[in-house]
Amino acid sequence: MSGEDAMTQRASAPAGMPESSASRTSYLPWVTTPLLCLAILAVWSVYVRFSGISPFILPAPGAVLQAWVDLLHSSRAWSDVLATVTATLTGFVWAVAVGVGLGVPIARVRWLEQTFNPFIVASQVLPKVALVPLFVVWFGFGIASKVLIAAILAFFPILTNTVLGVKSIDQGHRDVMVSFNATRWQVFRCLELRSALPYIITGMEVGIVLALIGAIVSEYIGGDYGLGHLLISRMNAFETDGLFAVMIHMAILGFIFYFAISALRRVLTPWHGAGL
Repeated sequence: MSGEDAMTQRASAPAGMPESSASRTSYLPWVTTPLLCLAILAVWSVYVRFSGISPFILPAPGAVLQAWVDLLHSSRAWSDVLATVTATLTGFVWAVAVGVGLGVPIARVRWLEQTFNPFIVASQVLPKVALVPLFVVWFGFGIASKVLIAAILAFFPILTNTVLGVKSIDQGHRDVMVSFNATRWQVFRCLELRSALPYIITGMEVGIVLALIGAIVSEYIGGDYGLGHLLISRMNAFETDGLFAVMIHMAILGFIFYFAISALRRVLTPWHGAGL
């Protein structure tokens, strides 16, 4: 290994932490997480086996796994997954567009912040899931009501993080760009957007999970397709193992969405510590 490669490897380790310790720490979750999952499954299996609990209340892990495999082979289940993914991503894209589009001017213009802040606070206090029945009445049982709920739940963390990100920019950096006769677009593109991106992506990480929750909850109440409807149908059929199987589907979707946004952070903000 050349001296330059060695210096690069040492620089990649966090300050104050030996290289070997940093390497072990980075691989630790790949060991501890599977072990913890196996321990939970073992306790679950032993409890079901020796407690005599009814499978209707708590099925064995093997029964849940078989129900999930059956779900994977069901074409209807995959169409339900597609419906939930479509509603989630559509609502999330709208939430990002409107949240960032409103957050930047609100953070830059004082009177806009003072005008919109009471509405933002009031909307945060309101249980937004309570809007689902109202939206079903207004927009019907189609995809529109589900997209709206997903967008509303994802909108507020994206908006608030955008405002926080733009307001956290050091005034001295802004003054330097102005002194070099930078235009407003250049200040926004090179300073404000770049500095606020880590905050925006943090809001997106929260928002994508909330968008999925919004889409699923709206499918509980109004709709005849989607994972939410599939979960309710399993409950009405008293298929507890099927309930767990659908929840596994939901959890996997949530992980995929979350880690996709985390990967986006690494691409868009490689210089930021949270993306390492």
